[in-house]
Amino acid sequence: MSSNNGYRMFIGGEWISSDRTFADLNPATGEVWAEIPDGTRDEARQAVEVAAAAQAEWAAMPHPQRASYLLKAADLLEKRKQDFMDVLIDEGGSWIGKTMFETGYAAGIYRAAAAAVYQVNGEILPSEHGKVSMAVRRPLGVVSVIAPWNFPLLLSSRGLTFPLAIGNTVILKPSEETPVAGGLLIAELFEEAGLPPGVFNVVTCSRDNVEEVGDELVSNPHVKGISFTGSTAVGRQIGSKAGYHLKRAALELGGKDALIILNDADMERALNAATFGCFMHQGQICMSVERIIVEQAVADEFTERFVNKVKTLRVGNPREMANVIGPIINQKQLDKIHSHVTEAMEQGAHLLTGGQYEGLFYQPTVLTQVRPEMRVFSEETFGPVAPIITVGDVEEAIAVANNSDYGLSAGVITRDEEKGLAVINRLETGIAHVNDSSVNDEPHVPFGGVKNSGLGRHGGRASIEAFTELRWLTLERGGRHYPPPFMVNPH
Repeated sequence: MSSNNGYRMFIGGEWISSDRTFADLNPATGEVWAEIPDGTRDEARQAVEVAAAAQAEWAAMPHPQRASYLLKAADLLEKRKQDFMDVLIDEGGSWIGKTMFETGYAAGIYRAAAAAVYQVNGEILPSEHGKVSMAVRRPLGVVSVIAPWNFPLLLSSRGLTFPLAIGNTVILKPSEETPVAGGLLIAELFEEAGLPPGVFNVVTCSRDNVEEVGDELVSNPHVKGISFTGSTAVGRQIGSKAGYHLKRAALELGGKDALIILNDADMERALNAATFGCFMHQGQICMSVERIIVEQAVADEFTERFVNKVKTLRVGNPREMANVIGPIINQKQLDKIHSHVTEAMEQGAHLLTGGQYEGLFYQPTVLTQVRPEMRVFSEETFGPVAPIITVGDVEEAIAVANNSDYGLSAGVITRDEEKGLAVINRLETGIAHVNDSSVNDEPHVPFGGVKNSGLGRHGGRASIEAFTELRWLTLERGGRHYPPPFMVNPH
């Protein structure tokens, strides 16, 4: 199964070959790294059917037993950490330091999800008729998980583990850019952990087939919930389709996140938060800092020191720890990044460093004099580009930050924590942090955005609420009186 030329889909506890394959490229070298099964609607339907057949028995299993499979998967992931790191580098262009973080964090997700089996709580409600009145939760049934390429192991794991833990069965469709790290290696973990057949399934497909496979994973009547992480454009389509079919959907979409640096900021903290937030994984993170908003009083100092720091960031082979800037995932994405930069310069933005590329390696880039009419201000760039916007005061900083169709995450740097909390309480985002970067996550937190950044939340209790149905159940104990004409022996 682990041979680069022998990958297969995982459906019903079996490894399924396909008549057709597609090329999985190494973005650092441009070479074909693996051949991946090109699934169709038929394989997606098959996966849904076996997941539906397995769901009742899985949900009826004692919850500590369900948790045990997730704990085994976490242990196996740690044992195979190097395998996952190698694939994240070669398949996804991840810097080796990022892969160390991602593999460690992902193991924590499995353990947090295992703990969630003890948090599927209900409540006893008061009843004016003396009933035993209960609100209880039960799993939705079959959940489709459609995952992205930028943190494939982490984000696939976040999407699938909590629904599984609480009694749903899952079909995972990883990104066509990272089908192994984001899907097939995870299936190997669950197979080795002994997960019952049909409980977890992986369907891979090329970009050519993604529309029909995705449609089946949303529209099939057996599918009751969808977990999607990806672009706003695709998220809109999935959300619209899910809404038409009256299905639950948790959508974590794009961002245009702001880091606000106030005039009393600890400058070193601001520089660290901005450098990490803008350039970790080449800026290919939904929470990346895509707008640095700086108060005028410290703008010159911050900009000079920030540019000097950015110029030290090395670009190159992501297997080398010193090369923190690896390749962009594909040519289409690189072209988008470069168009944002060049168009901004044509409209009056100043390029302070970067703006060039070789192959899929884009130099870390800093722009000043960025204005709202520029695409680099308003559209998600998803690359190593840091636009700096100077503002006169806190009120203008908040207004500029909120001048966005997106609302995922944000950060505010200030020595005054009370002021920082006041600022983040006025930001139109699902997530915000004082004295930290916008790039933050923990397995148990309610993660998600507002506006065009998504709908619903992933993580911890939020995932329990998203992927269970809340039901009202009662026991009638003789206190309920119907109107006399409806009663056999009215009193």
